[in-house]
Amino acid sequence: MSFFNLSDGNNAAATDGTFEQSGGNMEPIPANTQLLAIVDEAKWDEYQGDSYISLRWTIMAPEEHKNRKIFQKVRVNDPKKGDNAKRMLAAIDKNAGGKLAASGAMPTDESLTMALCHKPMVIRVQVWNMTKEDTGEKMSGNWIDKVAARNGGQQQQAATAQTAAPSSVPSSVPDDDIPF
Repeated sequence: MSFFNLSDGNNAAATDGTFEQSGGNMEPIPANTQLLAIVDEAKWDEYQGDSYISLRWTIMAPEEHKNRKIFQKVRVNDPKKGDNAKRMLAAIDKNAGGKLAASGAMPTDESLTMALCHKPMVIRVQVWNMTKEDTGEKMSGNWIDKVAARNGGQQQQAATAQTAAPSSVPSSVPDDDIPF
């Protein structure tokens, strides 16, 4: 039995060297869409001398976008964008438990993975558009402009309600304020 045996009884190794995956390009998720997502990969990366933190997000909800991926470059070392990038990283870290900020050290691939991965939070996406100068090909995709705690809205409402009328607050507050 060969590793390349297929479920239909054919063998993938009997190829002429051509293969085309069906599916094509996906349209970006509409601008201002809020999604429940997790970081499933976090690491330092570099391209043409630009060093940045690379995050890969997996969408958990809503169902029509489930399992889609969004890639985020957090350019914490950029002289112009570094402060906003550090604010974004700090917010992501806070929503994931705050381990990176608590250490105060420059994160490593290992600490990024341990601190940020598999912690559900809310992200909001926008759409970028560009035209390749050399080919004229139009491209678009998503970028993340906002992160928030998965249950941030209800926690804030619960705190306000508890201050105003402690006896009227239920003992358990649901942990999800997104309607999915």
